[in-house]
Amino acid sequence: MKVGVKYMKRSKHKKINLIKILFVLLIIFIIIFAIYKLVPTKNDTPQKVLMEDITNKELSYVKEYSDKYNLDLEINYDYSDTIPKDKVINQSITTGTELSDRDTLIITISLGTIDKDALSKDNINELGKVPIMMYHGIKNLKNSETSYVGGNVDKDGYTRTAESFRSDLEFYYQEGYRMIKLSDYINGNISTPYGKSPIVLTFDDGNANNILVKGLDDNGNIIIDENSAVGILEEYKKKYPDYNVTAIFFVTGALFNQPEYNEKILSWLIDNGYEVGNHTKGHNNFTKIDTATTEEVVGYVYDKLESIIPGKYSKIVALPFGTPYKKSHENYPHILTSTYNGKTYQTIGALRVGWEPEVSPYNKDFDKEFMKRCRAYDNNGKDFDIDMVFNRILKKNRYISDGNPNTIVTSKSNSTLINESLNKKIILY
Repeated sequence: MKVGVKYMKRSKHKKINLIKILFVLLIIFIIIFAIYKLVPTKNDTPQKVLMEDITNKELSYVKEYSDKYNLDLEINYDYSDTIPKDKVINQSITTGTELSDRDTLIITISLGTIDKDALSKDNINELGKVPIMMYHGIKNLKNSETSYVGGNVDKDGYTRTAESFRSDLEFYYQEGYRMIKLSDYINGNISTPYGKSPIVLTFDDGNANNILVKGLDDNGNIIIDENSAVGILEEYKKKYPDYNVTAIFFVTGALFNQPEYNEKILSWLIDNGYEVGNHTKGHNNFTKIDTATTEEVVGYVYDKLESIIPGKYSKIVALPFGTPYKKSHENYPHILTSTYNGKTYQTIGALRVGWEPEVSPYNKDFDKEFMKRCRAYDNNGKDFDIDMVFNRILKKNRYISDGNPNTIVTSKSNSTLINESLNKKIILY
Protein backbone atom coordinates (compact mmCIF):
# COMPACT_ATOMS: atom_id res chain seq x y z
CA MET A 1 0.00 0.00 0.00
CA LYS A 2 2.75 2.33 0.83
CA VAL A 3 4.57 1.42 -2.39
CA GLY A 4 1.48 2.40 -4.42
CA VAL A 5 1.27 5.81 -2.77
CA LYS A 6 4.87 6.54 -3.60
CA TYR A 7 4.27 5.58 -7.22
CA MET A 8 1.29 7.92 -7.46
CA LYS A 9 3.29 10.75 -6.01
CA ARG A 10 6.09 10.18 -8.50
CA SER A 11 3.60 10.13 -11.40
CA LYS A 12 2.04 13.36 -10.20
CA HIS A 13 5.46 15.02 -9.95
CA LYS A 14 6.36 13.83 -13.45
CA LYS A 15 3.11 15.28 -14.78
CA ILE A 16 3.77 18.64 -13.13
CA ASN A 17 7.33 18.73 -14.44
CA LEU A 18 6.09 17.98 -17.95
CA ILE A 19 3.65 20.86 -17.78
CA LYS A 20 6.42 23.16 -16.63
CA ILE A 21 8.64 22.04 -19.49
CA LEU A 22 5.86 22.56 -22.02
CA PHE A 23 5.15 25.99 -20.58
CA VAL A 24 8.83 27.01 -20.82
CA LEU A 25 8.97 25.71 -24.38
CA LEU A 26 5.86 27.76 -25.24
CA ILE A 27 7.45 30.89 -23.80
CA ILE A 28 10.63 30.25 -25.78
CA PHE A 29 8.58 29.74 -28.96
CA ILE A 30 6.71 33.00 -28.40
CA ILE A 31 9.97 34.89 -27.84
CA ILE A 32 11.56 33.43 -30.98
CA PHE A 33 8.45 34.23 -33.02
CA ALA A 34 8.40 37.81 -31.73
CA ILE A 35 12.07 38.30 -32.55
CA TYR A 36 11.47 36.92 -36.04
CA LYS A 37 8.67 39.37 -36.65
CA LEU A 38 10.33 42.41 -35.11
CA VAL A 39 13.88 42.09 -36.41
CA PRO A 40 14.01 42.86 -40.15
CA THR A 41 15.41 40.12 -42.33
CA LYS A 42 17.16 40.63 -45.61
CA ASN A 43 13.84 40.45 -47.39
CA ASP A 44 12.25 42.96 -44.98
CA THR A 45 14.76 45.72 -45.76
CA PRO A 46 12.89 48.75 -47.13
CA GLN A 47 13.37 49.29 -50.81
CA LYS A 48 15.32 52.37 -51.80
CA VAL A 49 13.17 55.09 -53.31
CA LEU A 50 14.78 56.85 -56.24
CA MET A 51 13.73 60.29 -57.44
CA GLU A 52 11.68 60.06 -60.59
CA ASP A 53 11.63 62.48 -63.49
CA ILE A 54 8.75 64.84 -62.77
CA THR A 55 9.36 67.35 -65.55
CA ASN A 56 6.20 68.02 -67.54
CA LYS A 57 4.12 66.68 -64.65
CA GLU A 58 1.17 68.62 -63.23
CA LEU A 59 1.59 70.40 -59.90
CA SER A 60 -1.13 68.21 -58.35
CA TYR A 61 0.93 65.12 -59.19
CA VAL A 62 4.06 66.60 -57.61
CA LYS A 63 2.19 67.48 -54.42
CA GLU A 64 0.93 63.90 -54.10
CA TYR A 65 4.42 62.59 -54.84
CA SER A 66 6.05 64.80 -52.18
CA ASP A 67 3.41 63.81 -49.62
CA LYS A 68 3.89 60.11 -50.41
CA TYR A 69 7.64 60.24 -49.79
CA ASN A 70 7.54 62.92 -47.06
CA LEU A 71 9.42 65.58 -49.02
CA ASP A 72 9.46 69.30 -48.23
CA LEU A 73 8.14 70.95 -51.40
CA GLU A 74 9.15 74.46 -52.51
CA ILE A 75 7.54 75.94 -55.62
CA ASN A 76 8.90 78.60 -57.96
CA TYR A 77 7.34 79.93 -61.15
CA ASP A 78 8.80 81.02 -64.47
CA TYR A 79 7.86 81.53 -68.08
CA SER A 80 8.69 78.84 -70.61
CA ASP A 81 8.45 78.57 -74.39
CA THR A 82 8.75 74.76 -74.29
CA ILE A 83 6.94 73.55 -71.15
CA PRO A 84 3.14 74.00 -71.10
CA LYS A 85 1.57 76.21 -68.47
CA ASP A 86 1.12 74.70 -64.96
CA LYS A 87 3.63 71.90 -65.59
CA VAL A 88 7.08 71.31 -64.07
CA ILE A 89 10.01 72.94 -65.86
CA ASN A 90 12.78 71.58 -63.62
CA GLN A 91 13.48 69.87 -60.31
CA SER A 92 16.21 70.31 -57.71
CA ILE A 93 16.68 66.57 -56.98
CA THR A 94 18.28 64.77 -59.92
CA THR A 95 16.39 61.84 -61.38
CA GLY A 96 17.66 58.56 -59.88
CA THR A 97 18.87 60.13 -56.61
CA GLU A 98 17.98 58.12 -53.50
CA LEU A 99 15.37 59.97 -51.46
CA SER A 100 15.52 60.48 -47.70
CA ASP A 101 12.84 61.59 -45.26
CA ARG A 102 12.33 65.41 -45.26
CA ASP A 103 14.46 66.02 -48.36
CA THR A 104 13.69 69.40 -49.91
CA LEU A 105 12.33 69.24 -53.44
CA ILE A 106 12.35 72.56 -55.29
CA ILE A 107 10.41 72.72 -58.53
CA THR A 108 9.71 75.43 -61.09
CA ILE A 109 6.20 75.58 -62.55
CA SER A 110 5.66 76.97 -66.02
CA LEU A 111 3.63 80.13 -66.50
CA GLY A 112 3.56 79.34 -70.20
CA THR A 113 4.94 81.60 -72.89
CA ILE A 114 5.10 85.34 -72.30
CA ASP A 115 1.96 86.84 -73.75
CA LYS A 116 2.52 90.59 -73.71
CA ASP A 117 -0.96 91.26 -75.04
CA ALA A 118 -2.44 89.36 -72.08
CA LEU A 119 -0.14 91.17 -69.62
CA SER A 120 -1.30 94.49 -71.01
CA LYS A 121 -4.97 93.48 -71.07
CA ASP A 122 -4.79 92.33 -67.43
CA ASN A 123 -2.94 95.51 -66.38
CA ILE A 124 -0.07 93.57 -64.83
CA ASN A 125 2.04 96.21 -63.13
CA GLU A 126 4.76 95.27 -60.67
CA LEU A 127 5.86 98.88 -60.37
CA GLY A 128 2.53 99.81 -58.78
CA LYS A 129 2.09 100.75 -55.13
CA VAL A 130 1.69 98.35 -52.20
CA PRO A 131 -0.44 99.10 -49.10
CA ILE A 132 1.31 98.43 -45.79
CA MET A 133 -1.60 98.65 -43.36
CA MET A 134 -0.98 100.00 -39.87
CA TYR A 135 -3.17 98.53 -37.13
CA HIS A 136 -2.87 98.77 -33.36
CA GLY A 137 -5.61 97.34 -31.15
CA ILE A 138 -8.63 95.18 -32.02
CA LYS A 139 -11.43 95.35 -29.46
CA ASN A 140 -14.22 92.82 -29.19
CA LEU A 141 -17.05 95.21 -29.95
CA LYS A 142 -19.67 95.66 -32.63
CA ASN A 143 -19.61 98.91 -34.59
CA SER A 144 -22.89 99.93 -32.94
CA GLU A 145 -21.20 99.74 -29.52
CA THR A 146 -18.80 102.62 -30.22
CA SER A 147 -19.68 106.26 -30.68
CA TYR A 148 -17.04 106.81 -33.36
CA VAL A 149 -17.47 106.45 -37.10
CA GLY A 150 -16.88 103.26 -39.09
CA GLY A 151 -15.82 100.87 -36.37
CA ASN A 152 -13.22 103.11 -34.75
CA VAL A 153 -12.99 102.78 -30.98
CA ASP A 154 -11.04 105.98 -30.36
CA LYS A 155 -10.84 109.43 -31.93
CA ASP A 156 -7.74 108.67 -33.96
CA GLY A 157 -8.93 105.25 -35.09
CA TYR A 158 -5.93 103.39 -33.70
CA THR A 159 -8.22 100.77 -32.16
CA ARG A 160 -10.77 99.03 -34.37
CA THR A 161 -13.74 96.88 -33.45
CA ALA A 162 -13.62 93.17 -34.17
CA GLU A 163 -16.55 93.71 -36.55
CA SER A 164 -14.73 96.41 -38.53
CA PHE A 165 -11.54 94.34 -38.70
CA ARG A 166 -13.50 91.46 -40.20
CA SER A 167 -15.00 93.90 -42.68
CA ASP A 168 -11.52 95.18 -43.56
CA LEU A 169 -10.26 91.65 -44.26
CA GLU A 170 -13.31 90.85 -46.36
CA PHE A 171 -12.87 94.08 -48.32
CA TYR A 172 -9.17 93.45 -49.04
CA TYR A 173 -9.89 89.93 -50.25
CA GLN A 174 -12.78 90.89 -52.51
CA GLU A 175 -10.69 93.72 -53.98
CA GLY A 176 -8.13 91.14 -55.10
CA TYR A 177 -5.45 91.64 -52.44
CA ARG A 178 -3.48 88.75 -50.99
CA MET A 179 -1.30 89.04 -47.89
CA ILE A 180 2.49 88.78 -47.95
CA LYS A 181 5.09 88.95 -45.22
CA LEU A 182 6.76 92.31 -44.68
CA SER A 183 10.15 90.62 -44.97
CA ASP A 184 9.19 89.24 -48.41
CA TYR A 185 8.11 92.71 -49.50
CA ILE A 186 11.39 94.23 -48.34
CA ASN A 187 13.39 91.50 -50.09
CA GLY A 188 11.40 91.76 -53.32
CA ASN A 189 10.20 88.19 -52.98
CA ILE A 190 6.59 88.67 -54.08
CA SER A 191 4.89 85.53 -55.36
CA THR A 192 1.31 86.83 -55.21
CA PRO A 193 -0.82 84.93 -57.78
CA TYR A 194 -1.33 86.28 -61.28
CA GLY A 195 -3.70 89.24 -61.43
CA LYS A 196 -3.77 89.71 -57.64
CA SER A 197 -2.15 92.43 -55.53
CA PRO A 198 0.04 92.16 -52.42
CA ILE A 199 -0.91 93.70 -49.08
CA VAL A 200 1.04 93.81 -45.81
CA LEU A 201 -0.63 93.89 -42.38
CA THR A 202 1.24 95.37 -39.42
CA PHE A 203 0.26 95.72 -35.75
CA ASP A 204 2.03 98.11 -33.36
CA ASP A 205 2.35 98.20 -29.56
CA GLY A 206 2.02 94.50 -28.67
CA ASN A 207 -1.52 94.92 -27.32
CA ALA A 208 -2.88 91.87 -25.53
CA ASN A 209 -5.89 91.99 -27.86
CA ASN A 210 -3.60 91.29 -30.81
CA ILE A 211 -3.37 87.66 -29.65
CA LEU A 212 -5.37 87.27 -26.46
CA VAL A 213 -4.78 83.94 -24.71
CA LYS A 214 -7.74 82.45 -22.83
CA GLY A 215 -5.72 79.61 -21.32
CA LEU A 216 -4.04 76.35 -22.26
CA ASP A 217 -5.51 73.14 -23.65
CA ASP A 218 -4.76 69.65 -22.31
CA ASN A 219 -1.54 69.53 -24.37
CA GLY A 220 -0.26 72.86 -23.05
CA ASN A 221 -1.03 74.78 -26.24
CA ILE A 222 -2.41 78.30 -26.05
CA ILE A 223 -6.11 78.87 -26.67
CA ILE A 224 -6.51 82.10 -28.65
CA ASP A 225 -9.52 84.34 -28.27
CA GLU A 226 -11.45 84.15 -31.55
CA ASN A 227 -12.18 87.91 -31.45
CA SER A 228 -8.57 89.01 -31.01
CA ALA A 229 -6.65 90.09 -34.11
CA VAL A 230 -4.97 86.70 -34.57
CA GLY A 231 -8.20 84.86 -33.81
CA ILE A 232 -9.91 86.75 -36.63
CA LEU A 233 -6.94 86.28 -38.97
CA GLU A 234 -7.05 82.52 -38.34
CA GLU A 235 -10.77 82.61 -39.11
CA TYR A 236 -9.99 84.13 -42.51
CA LYS A 237 -7.15 81.67 -43.07
CA LYS A 238 -9.80 78.93 -43.01
CA LYS A 239 -12.42 80.95 -44.88
CA TYR A 240 -10.11 81.81 -47.79
CA PRO A 241 -7.22 79.32 -48.08
CA ASP A 242 -5.76 81.35 -50.97
CA TYR A 243 -5.62 84.55 -48.88
CA ASN A 244 -2.10 83.65 -47.63
CA VAL A 245 -2.99 85.08 -44.22
CA THR A 246 -0.06 86.58 -42.34
CA ALA A 247 0.93 89.74 -40.45
CA ILE A 248 3.80 91.23 -38.47
CA PHE A 249 3.44 92.25 -34.82
CA PHE A 250 5.74 94.95 -33.46
CA VAL A 251 6.30 94.55 -29.73
CA THR A 252 7.73 96.65 -26.92
CA GLY A 253 9.67 95.32 -23.95
CA ALA A 254 6.42 94.04 -22.45
CA LEU A 255 5.85 91.88 -25.55
CA PHE A 256 2.10 91.10 -25.56
CA ASN A 257 1.46 92.08 -21.95
CA GLN A 258 0.67 88.50 -20.96
CA PRO A 259 3.83 87.52 -19.08
CA GLU A 260 2.66 84.00 -18.28
CA TYR A 261 2.10 83.28 -21.98
CA ASN A 262 4.53 85.57 -23.80
CA GLU A 263 7.04 82.88 -24.70
CA LYS A 264 4.35 80.53 -25.97
CA ILE A 265 2.76 83.37 -27.95
CA LEU A 266 5.99 84.25 -29.75
CA SER A 267 6.69 80.63 -30.65
CA TRP A 268 3.12 80.09 -31.83
CA LEU A 269 3.22 83.16 -34.09
CA ILE A 270 6.43 82.08 -35.80
CA ASP A 271 5.27 78.46 -36.15
CA ASN A 272 2.02 79.61 -37.77
CA GLY A 273 3.41 81.91 -40.44
CA TYR A 274 3.44 85.30 -38.70
CA GLU A 275 6.33 87.71 -38.02
CA VAL A 276 7.47 89.62 -34.95
CA GLY A 277 9.37 92.92 -35.03
CA ASN A 278 10.77 95.70 -32.83
CA HIS A 279 8.78 98.66 -31.48
CA THR A 280 11.40 99.78 -28.89
CA LYS A 281 11.55 98.98 -25.20
CA GLY A 282 9.01 101.54 -24.03
CA HIS A 283 7.44 103.02 -27.18
CA ASN A 284 10.15 105.66 -27.10
CA ASN A 285 10.05 108.95 -29.00
CA PHE A 286 13.41 109.17 -30.78
CA THR A 287 13.32 112.98 -30.86
CA LYS A 288 13.30 113.10 -27.05
CA ILE A 289 16.16 110.71 -26.22
CA ASP A 290 19.91 110.70 -26.81
CA THR A 291 22.01 108.31 -28.85
CA ALA A 292 22.90 106.02 -25.93
CA THR A 293 19.24 105.66 -24.97
CA THR A 294 18.35 104.98 -28.59
CA GLU A 295 20.74 102.05 -28.62
CA GLU A 296 19.30 100.78 -25.36
CA VAL A 297 15.61 100.89 -26.34
CA VAL A 298 16.19 99.30 -29.74
CA GLY A 299 18.77 96.77 -28.58
CA TYR A 300 16.73 95.69 -25.57
CA VAL A 301 13.87 94.34 -27.72
CA TYR A 302 16.22 92.59 -30.14
CA ASP A 303 18.03 91.01 -27.19
CA LYS A 304 14.78 89.86 -25.61
CA LEU A 305 13.44 88.36 -28.83
CA GLU A 306 16.76 86.62 -29.46
CA SER A 307 16.56 85.00 -26.04
CA ILE A 308 13.08 83.57 -26.74
CA ILE A 309 12.93 82.90 -30.49
CA PRO A 310 16.60 83.04 -31.53
CA GLY A 311 17.07 83.97 -35.17
CA LYS A 312 13.35 83.75 -35.94
CA TYR A 313 12.23 87.36 -35.44
CA SER A 314 12.29 90.11 -38.07
CA LYS A 315 14.99 92.76 -37.82
CA ILE A 316 12.55 95.53 -38.61
CA VAL A 317 11.65 98.52 -36.45
CA ALA A 318 8.27 100.23 -36.39
CA LEU A 319 9.19 103.80 -35.40
CA PRO A 320 7.09 104.94 -32.40
CA PHE A 321 5.08 108.06 -33.28
CA GLY A 322 6.88 107.91 -36.62
CA THR A 323 9.91 109.54 -35.00
CA PRO A 324 12.50 110.78 -35.67
CA TYR A 325 10.58 111.85 -38.84
CA LYS A 326 13.77 112.28 -40.89
CA LYS A 327 16.66 109.94 -41.69
CA SER A 328 19.02 112.86 -41.18
CA HIS A 329 18.30 112.85 -37.42
CA GLU A 330 21.37 112.05 -35.34
CA ASN A 331 19.68 109.01 -33.76
CA TYR A 332 18.71 107.35 -37.02
CA PRO A 333 22.01 105.53 -37.71
CA HIS A 334 21.78 104.04 -34.20
CA ILE A 335 18.30 102.71 -34.91
CA LEU A 336 19.74 100.83 -37.88
CA THR A 337 22.87 99.39 -36.28
CA SER A 338 24.82 99.51 -33.04
CA THR A 339 25.58 97.32 -30.04
CA TYR A 340 23.60 96.40 -26.93
CA ASN A 341 24.60 94.09 -24.10
CA GLY A 342 27.83 93.33 -25.93
CA LYS A 343 26.05 92.21 -29.11
CA THR A 344 25.67 93.96 -32.45
CA TYR A 345 22.19 94.47 -33.89
CA GLN A 346 21.39 95.21 -37.52
CA THR A 347 18.02 96.64 -38.56
CA ILE A 348 17.14 95.86 -42.19
CA GLY A 349 14.00 97.96 -42.41
CA ALA A 350 12.05 100.68 -40.61
CA LEU A 351 8.42 101.78 -40.83
CA ARG A 352 6.96 105.24 -40.44
CA VAL A 353 3.47 105.96 -39.16
CA GLY A 354 2.79 106.95 -42.74
CA TRP A 355 -0.23 107.94 -44.69
CA GLU A 356 -0.23 106.31 -48.10
CA PRO A 357 0.83 103.17 -49.99
CA GLU A 358 4.55 102.53 -50.52
CA VAL A 359 6.20 102.12 -53.89
CA SER A 360 7.07 98.73 -55.30
CA PRO A 361 10.26 97.16 -53.90
CA TYR A 362 11.41 97.06 -57.55
CA ASN A 363 11.18 100.84 -57.82
CA LYS A 364 14.57 102.58 -57.86
CA ASP A 365 13.24 105.02 -55.23
CA PHE A 366 12.26 102.28 -52.77
CA ASP A 367 13.87 102.81 -49.35
CA LYS A 368 13.38 99.88 -46.98
CA GLU A 369 14.84 101.93 -44.14
CA PHE A 370 12.05 104.50 -44.26
CA MET A 371 8.81 102.91 -45.47
CA LYS A 372 5.38 104.54 -45.47
CA ARG A 373 2.24 102.90 -44.12
CA CYS A 374 -1.51 103.40 -44.45
CA ARG A 375 -3.60 104.05 -41.37
CA ALA A 376 -6.19 101.29 -41.11
CA TYR A 377 -9.17 103.35 -40.00
CA ASP A 378 -12.37 104.95 -41.26
CA ASN A 379 -12.61 108.72 -41.54
CA ASN A 380 -15.42 109.18 -44.06
CA GLY A 381 -13.05 108.92 -47.00
CA LYS A 382 -10.67 111.61 -45.74
CA ASP A 383 -7.09 111.87 -44.44
CA PHE A 384 -5.84 108.77 -46.23
CA ASP A 385 -8.23 106.37 -44.54
CA ILE A 386 -9.01 102.93 -46.00
CA ASP A 387 -11.58 104.30 -48.43
CA MET A 388 -9.27 107.00 -49.81
CA VAL A 389 -6.28 104.67 -50.09
CA PHE A 390 -8.04 101.81 -51.88
CA ASN A 391 -10.82 103.49 -53.82
CA ARG A 392 -8.84 106.47 -55.04
CA ILE A 393 -5.05 106.14 -54.79
CA LEU A 394 -4.69 102.42 -55.50
CA LYS A 395 -7.39 102.39 -58.16
CA LYS A 396 -5.00 104.44 -60.30
CA ASN A 397 -1.72 102.72 -59.51
CA ARG A 398 -1.61 99.43 -57.67
CA TYR A 399 0.84 96.54 -57.83
CA ILE A 400 -0.69 93.73 -59.90
CA SER A 401 1.35 90.54 -59.95
CA ASP A 402 2.31 88.24 -62.82
CA GLY A 403 2.73 85.41 -60.30
CA ASN A 404 6.49 85.10 -60.83
CA PRO A 405 8.82 86.48 -58.12
CA ASN A 406 11.76 86.29 -60.53
CA THR A 407 10.39 88.82 -63.02
CA ILE A 408 9.41 92.48 -63.06
CA VAL A 409 6.50 93.08 -65.41
CA THR A 410 5.21 96.54 -66.21
CA SER A 411 4.38 98.85 -69.10
CA LYS A 412 7.10 100.53 -71.15
CA SER A 413 6.01 103.86 -69.67
CA ASN A 414 7.29 102.72 -66.27
CA SER A 415 10.66 101.48 -67.51
CA THR A 416 12.57 104.46 -66.09
CA LEU A 417 11.33 103.60 -62.57
CA ILE A 418 12.83 100.09 -62.46
CA ASN A 419 15.76 99.29 -60.20
CA GLU A 420 17.86 97.49 -62.80
CA SER A 421 20.40 96.32 -60.23
CA LEU A 422 18.00 93.65 -59.02
CA ASN A 423 18.61 90.11 -60.19
CA LYS A 424 15.28 89.80 -61.99
CA LYS A 425 14.14 89.46 -65.57
CA ILE A 426 12.42 92.61 -66.83
CA ILE A 427 9.41 92.22 -69.11
CA LEU A 428 7.92 95.33 -70.71
CA TYR A 429 4.76 95.48 -72.79
